[in-house]
Amino acid sequence: MRIDVVTIFPGYLDALDLSLVGKARRDGLLDLRVHDLRDWTTDRHRTVDDTPFGGGAGMVMRPDVWGRALDDVLGRTGGGDPAGRQVLLVPTPSGERLTQRTVEDLATVDQLVLACGRYEGIDARVAEHYADAGVEVREFSLGDYVLNGGEVAALVVVEAVARLLPGVVGNPQSLVEESHGAAGLLEYPVYTKPPAWAGREVPEILLSGHHGNIARWRRDLALERTAERRPDMVGTLDPADLDRRDRAVLARHGWFVPAGGAAPVRVVVRPGRPEDAAGLADLAAATFPLACPPHMAEEDVAAFVAAHLGPEHFAAYLAEEERYRVLVAEGPAGPVGYTLLVLPLTAQESPYAEDVAALVVARPAAELSKCYVLPEFQGSGVAGALLDATTTQAAAHLVEDEPVATVWLGTNRANRRAQRRYARHGFVTLGTRRFRVGESLEEDVVMAVTLADVPQTTPPPAPAG
Repeated sequence: MRIDVVTIFPGYLDALDLSLVGKARRDGLLDLRVHDLRDWTTDRHRTVDDTPFGGGAGMVMRPDVWGRALDDVLGRTGGGDPAGRQVLLVPTPSGERLTQRTVEDLATVDQLVLACGRYEGIDARVAEHYADAGVEVREFSLGDYVLNGGEVAALVVVEAVARLLPGVVGNPQSLVEESHGAAGLLEYPVYTKPPAWAGREVPEILLSGHHGNIARWRRDLALERTAERRPDMVGTLDPADLDRRDRAVLARHGWFVPAGGAAPVRVVVRPGRPEDAAGLADLAAATFPLACPPHMAEEDVAAFVAAHLGPEHFAAYLAEEERYRVLVAEGPAGPVGYTLLVLPLTAQESPYAEDVAALVVARPAAELSKCYVLPEFQGSGVAGALLDATTTQAAAHLVEDEPVATVWLGTNRANRRAQRRYARHGFVTLGTRRFRVGESLEEDVVMAVTLADVPQTTPPPAPAG
């Protein structure tokens, strides 16, 4: 690969003779040439700039000088068209932000030419002219700040591109695991000798010699660090590259992978608000039928939804906070799941029916009346996040100065998937109860969790108002 840097301060680029880039130049892996723009001037003062048309502060670099320089460097003075892909890179605060994906693309071209502007920049006609002449012109920025000139940006690009060339970096695997590498994650923390320093120990797992466990630990920390520091990167991860453990780690940080090959999305569990009533009713109408057994008549299901899960019902649930608590799992496009918790009003209140009261003996007892998520988020971990937040909220609730002791629920006997999900979150089967939906008398499995046995997380904030 050939890289040309054109600048009025060629000495600025002397650092490129050092380290891996310098070695790559000496080994012939990289053809790097630094040019002094003033060599293409025609006056005795070697002038490269002039005052801006239209007035204003500062000076602008002349297009005629740049044109002569770039024609020579791009090999266009002989009238022919050079072979291969040529890219003219112009550092400027108004350009596209440089990313690792951009660098990976630039590492595949035949010739890169970096035009290092100074003062107020290069006359805009230069970029326009070479783009019209068939050169790929890309204006780029290192970030949202301003430098005195493009030389720093040129140093960054040369090093970032050169290290991707075959043979420059000794261990190619390091290019995969590093931040912004092929894995699409920030790199995990690294450690070396001594094993103890300033009262801090190297994590014990790194001393275990178990390479599989070490790789998993590093992967977990890379996922966690990315979710915490660069959530924008999580949303671009390929779900095909995320195993079950990856997804569980991301779920702990509020990122979930929908079904159908979609990228991870941010889902926030929060208390329901009065304005959620209509959206929750739509969500309930879409999700309640999914939990019903196939033999249940559609009209019975629709009648139950209309009688218990309409907008007016959710408005009442959301308004009566002493009796009901609604938690919403909100995704980018709106609610994707919810829970409805029914709280006891007295410490010894019976769980509503004789068959349930005989099974749920701990008091005070709250009922998890509803826990539903959209089909595309089933199995993603959203339901688990809702469950954990709901039991945490129940444990924090006092009834006559006593904390809620248990949360119980009923789920259709045929819904094995739901039963397994609840079991993973500490619910145990106590027995069965009868439950009527329209003309259909169904048998539910009654399950309950003892809140004292459940690790508590930070509950969502209390509902406003």
